[in-house]
Amino acid sequence: MDKDKLAKLLVPTPPKKLLALDGGGIRGLITLEVLAKMECLLAGATRKGSDFRLCDFFDYIGGTSTGAIIAAGLARGMSTSDLLNFYRDTGPSMFQRPFILKRIFNLYKAEPLANKLKEKFGADTNLMPEHLRCLLLIVTRNKSTDSFWPISSNTQAKYNALKNKDGTDNKQCNLKLPLWQLVRASTAAPIFFEPEVIQLDQDNPAKRFVFVDGGTTPYNNPAFLLFRMATDPAYNLNWKTGEQNLLLISVGTGAAPELDAEVYATSKNALSNLADFAKALMYGAQVDQDINCRTLGRCVYGDKIDRELGDMIPKVKNGDKEETIPISQDQRRAFLYARYNVDLSEDGLKQKGLGDLDPKKVGALDAVDSLNDLSRIGKRLAEEVKLEHFGSFV
Repeated sequence: MDKDKLAKLLVPTPPKKLLALDGGGIRGLITLEVLAKMECLLAGATRKGSDFRLCDFFDYIGGTSTGAIIAAGLARGMSTSDLLNFYRDTGPSMFQRPFILKRIFNLYKAEPLANKLKEKFGADTNLMPEHLRCLLLIVTRNKSTDSFWPISSNTQAKYNALKNKDGTDNKQCNLKLPLWQLVRASTAAPIFFEPEVIQLDQDNPAKRFVFVDGGTTPYNNPAFLLFRMATDPAYNLNWKTGEQNLLLISVGTGAAPELDAEVYATSKNALSNLADFAKALMYGAQVDQDINCRTLGRCVYGDKIDRELGDMIPKVKNGDKEETIPISQDQRRAFLYARYNVDLSEDGLKQKGLGDLDPKKVGALDAVDSLNDLSRIGKRLAEEVKLEHFGSFV
């Protein structure tokens, strides 16, 4: 990122655009197909053609777990086709089974994913501005302190100062942390992968922390967190709110709610129940954060939350009917908001014309045998992306 672009991002002058990407394992393929459509539409609208990258449009990209991989790639200037190829080529190896005894603790090896991330992002690449083309947020959880850690490339953030007050080098500056390692930490899903150990200060053994998947925080869907970090004074960006000032686009990896009538069955062991619990946690978190965004923001697109809330898109009654209020009519919300996600249940897939797919297979976080099916789902969801959802920001 050149100095002029960084300076523009660090001042609150609108407009500003945010992109938030959910966690969800190999289902990140669904996200990428949606982003590919978005990239194509925006490339045409901006007339930049094949040179266009999503980091040219979005000012701040945040992701959790698999969303962190995609967010990091986009912030580095990668195209969606590059990332799609990365997921297709490395997906099976990223979920390589370890030898049988070690499976008691973790289902998959961490080394293949770590090596692929180093190869793709560079072993020495960190969060310094020269390595990124827009601001980046990676959500992870510090298991050592039992706290969620949203790590941003915002150079004005409290823990990103390069120098201490006395002028000496700040050895604990988050900007100096390796990008591949932060992404690996965000993807370290309990049961599935080993935790990631990060040494914040190489000269201080006490600054050695264990990190696990950001999906184990309330921010598996990081959309509302990203809004907060862009606008709350504590994070030192202070971007202006308002429907004409701030755009937030949120992309999910598919909602996979599952009613398990056998949860108390004797055939179920602790490990299988823990794996199911992780999925339930991710699902609950993504819905709650989505509701937060629709409550404070102006939702212009998104599926129904439930039968009580509906889609929360502002409407006005016209006789016995409800009509959507045009985006041009400002409702004085904090930001413009669109949410793209798909219901991976049997009924949800049927509604998308994908009733031939097995919900259990495509809903799994490690569905490496269903890559083509996940791409089909993503492309079907991508048909819902419209430039009109971006309002005046395009």
